[in-house]
Amino acid sequence: MFQDREDQANIIELRGISQSYDGGKNWIIQDLDFLIEDKPGQGQFVVILGMSGSGKSTLLRYIAGLQEPTKGNVLVNGKPSSEAERVSMVFQQYSSLPWKTVLENVALGLEFQGVSKAERYEKAMELIKLVGLEGHENKYAQYPTLSGGQLQRVAIARSLLANPKILLMDEPFGALDVKTRLQMQDLLTSIWHRFQSTIVFVTHDISEAVYLADDIYILKSQPSRIVEHIDIDLPLTRNRTTKRDPQYISLVHQVEDKMVSVSEM
Repeated sequence: MFQDREDQANIIELRGISQSYDGGKNWIIQDLDFLIEDKPGQGQFVVILGMSGSGKSTLLRYIAGLQEPTKGNVLVNGKPSSEAERVSMVFQQYSSLPWKTVLENVALGLEFQGVSKAERYEKAMELIKLVGLEGHENKYAQYPTLSGGQLQRVAIARSLLANPKILLMDEPFGALDVKTRLQMQDLLTSIWHRFQSTIVFVTHDISEAVYLADDIYILKSQPSRIVEHIDIDLPLTRNRTTKRDPQYISLVHQVEDKMVSVSEM
């Protein structure tokens, strides 16, 4: 269904990014550089942490092509984000169209591309099965017809079908209960390994960040820039027992200490 991605030196690169909304009197983000290199045959799971207002969501919007910085360049697979293949984004708020079915929502990106109905529905069903929504494809994508976790599965499936190579996620599990959140974390890691995707994930939950990531970047507050990079030295394949591993617990404490330090800058 999906072709292997071409080898690229850099998947995502932000060069000299600065953001001001008042003509340069105040800089929300200043001189920020951010690089995600390609890891062929593996992909990457990058988590961005930072205090509220540090620009985490703004970085995702740059990559998705939803916003342009005041200064600097945003490259996706070596091309300006505006010219690159579309990168989808999963938000905390449910983003499905409630007047369309699950199947129609997942296939939406291919519909915009002019793919025939039969082909886009066939491909959409593959993703619906993958995210555990088989049997719900003809239900309307709205609450309470579907649970919060199911609606986020719809959003993930839609994003994967549009572009399985890069997935941007802005606190997608923030509104979910604990059990559903844990299930969604494991679903996401399985998707990462299956598609060898580059996932860029924003969260406020440090334990979630350590469990999911192979790299964590921490932003300082305004003017925002990346001040910490933490390599998460855990096995790529993780499960609930990982959270009881002394190395995992140590990394959570390390990231907590870094976050406190950054908050005081």
